[in-house]
Amino acid sequence: MLWEDDSISQDLPTADVVDLAFSIQCRQLPVDHLHALSTALQDALPDMQNTGIGLHELHIAGSQNGWERPDPRLGQYLMPSRRTRLSMRVPRAKAGEITRRLQGLILDIDGCELTLGPAREKPISSHDTLYARHVRMQDAAEEEDENLFLERMARELEEKGIQVKKALCGKTSKIGTDSDPLYTRSLMIADLSPADSIKLQQEGLGDHQHLGCGIFLPMKGIQAVDMGDD
Repeated sequence: MLWEDDSISQDLPTADVVDLAFSIQCRQLPVDHLHALSTALQDALPDMQNTGIGLHELHIAGSQNGWERPDPRLGQYLMPSRRTRLSMRVPRAKAGEITRRLQGLILDIDGCELTLGPAREKPISSHDTLYARHVRMQDAAEEEDENLFLERMARELEEKGIQVKKALCGKTSKIGTDSDPLYTRSLMIADLSPADSIKLQQEGLGDHQHLGCGIFLPMKGIQAVDMGDD
């Protein structure tokens, strides 16, 4: 854990990225679906990896006490509800074009059919607490413990000009690919200035954003974050 208390003031920039939240029709999805979903989307957006487009993992919040995210190692599935959305972080200038290219598409996600409906554009907010479900670890995941991971995150954020005062990471998880899996940790960063919050959401942290890595979302606070590998 990293914890400091000093604060500085910064001018608030205007975000040039937005989130597109597509309604979907889908009976079930693999729990580890990011690679298959990204691959299917790239058929319609072949420049996805090179134009700053990030993909949010489809996350289905539990509505019952005791709900747990299914275990991908057991071949279990997610069951999307009518409220589930497929969200992408995209350049604001390309939001309309991307919506037109994706709306109505039927995607094959490892044998599961997903139909994209209309999209709602969601602006980036300057929330002071942000959370990423996946931030890529070093290739040898077993050699990067929590402290080493946080030290590296602090260095990378400093290189972006972002002051880190409070940071907390979660357990490791992995994203399947056609080759070796990507090892990741969840990461929460708190007490960000408005300018740093916008900058971090706009730029992300690390690579493989097209696979859901390094994309930050606003959180209500530390108590609201499940730092386990859900």
